[in-house]
Amino acid sequence: MTSTTPIDAGYRPAGDAAVRALTDAVSRVHLPGTASYARLTRTQNPTLTLGPLAVVEATDASEVATTLRLAAAFGVRVGVQGTGHGPTDTMDGALLVSTATLDELTIDLVQCRARIGAGVRWSAVLEAAAPYGLAPVCGSSTHVGVVGLLTGGGVGPLARSHGLASDHVHAFEVVTGDGEVRRATRVRNADLFWALRGGKGALGIVTAVELDLPSLSQVYGGAIYFAGEDAAAVVRTWGVWAQLLPEQATTSLAVLRLPDLDLVPPPLRGRTAVAVRFVWTGDPDEGGELVRAVRSAATPLVDTVGVMPYAAIASVHADPEDPIPSHDSTFLLEEFGPEVTERFLELVGPGTPCVQAVVEVRQLGGRVRTGDDCAFAHRDAPYSVFTTGIAAPGTAPVVADDARRIAAGLAPWARAGSMPNFTTRSGRAFVEAVHPPAVAARLHALSLAYDPSGVLLAARGLRD
Repeated sequence: MTSTTPIDAGYRPAGDAAVRALTDAVSRVHLPGTASYARLTRTQNPTLTLGPLAVVEATDASEVATTLRLAAAFGVRVGVQGTGHGPTDTMDGALLVSTATLDELTIDLVQCRARIGAGVRWSAVLEAAAPYGLAPVCGSSTHVGVVGLLTGGGVGPLARSHGLASDHVHAFEVVTGDGEVRRATRVRNADLFWALRGGKGALGIVTAVELDLPSLSQVYGGAIYFAGEDAAAVVRTWGVWAQLLPEQATTSLAVLRLPDLDLVPPPLRGRTAVAVRFVWTGDPDEGGELVRAVRSAATPLVDTVGVMPYAAIASVHADPEDPIPSHDSTFLLEEFGPEVTERFLELVGPGTPCVQAVVEVRQLGGRVRTGDDCAFAHRDAPYSVFTTGIAAPGTAPVVADDARRIAAGLAPWARAGSMPNFTTRSGRAFVEAVHPPAVAARLHALSLAYDPSGVLLAARGLRD
């Protein structure tokens, strides 16, 4: 067994001992100061720097189990990261299990199901499933990891027509906090299955997932971008139009302040724009009729809506894939009627002091409401709001204050709670934002059962 560098004498005793024991027990332990440690602790948001005692690059579920058992023995907590998306904790004083090497990906054409390792991104699953006309129900970005999205529920471009991404999970392979490898389905370890869909990593480290794949080779969708000067007409139209859509349609509206960079299409560079995102899973001609009302609100600068292969679904939101220092925030809305529309324009429209790069309103409802019970607690929320701003040195406080300004302005129409995958808080603050008391209490009880030593860092908000 090997480690990548001698253990530094500055480790606290428990952490020092845990790392020494792991070096003898698992195959890949990476320590601070090495290239592998730097690679595996890198995040998509450079404002968060991870500083764990060591990184265990797990090669299978048994190594995850060994890590959790040794951590419990030495009283050290364990965090997890796969692709670098989503961490909210620095992991100081903890061990980090990297699942990046768990890259299994197979398609079962008889069951229309994929088995996916915890290190796999959605883009790889889309590529593997596309030749067979199968559609992994993913999020708006296909650059993120499969497991991270699923354990947070997963609200994506097919949310209203197909529900949460986690509604399509057939089974999880998970190592619970007690170091046991378990399989969780709707009938086997059903309480664990409930918790893993929306509870993030509070009960265990998922090493693989089996995901049912609907049959869907193409959709009618894309994005329509309008000039900022047309924001009032577009936002008002979208507010009424969205409420009339059947559940085969999923849509969102975003006010964008775009940089003058080559990665932005020329008509949009360096300007404020309004984007209407739209995905329709029914007949394309019907989708074309539905979207006509939005197209007529103003003259589009860019219009990509049309028949598209489902494998290109990430182009609808066109989320960036490169690491960006950002400050993100999110909250839920009860409605987006005329009063909310006007207030929204006052807060983020052209000519306002808004400094967010993106302010997006997603319409929910449809089949998000009708999936089976799980730890994702806000299926009945009508809308969500997400803001993100560039948190460059010196600007982060300004961006954060501006996000609070927007939330305060829309507070009369907000509802309690937020969605796990969009919430950047950690510990108790995360639990209070994401889980209502009844859900938090159930997760707490399950945590005591499956993680009696409180090893999992993600359960800190439930346990401390």
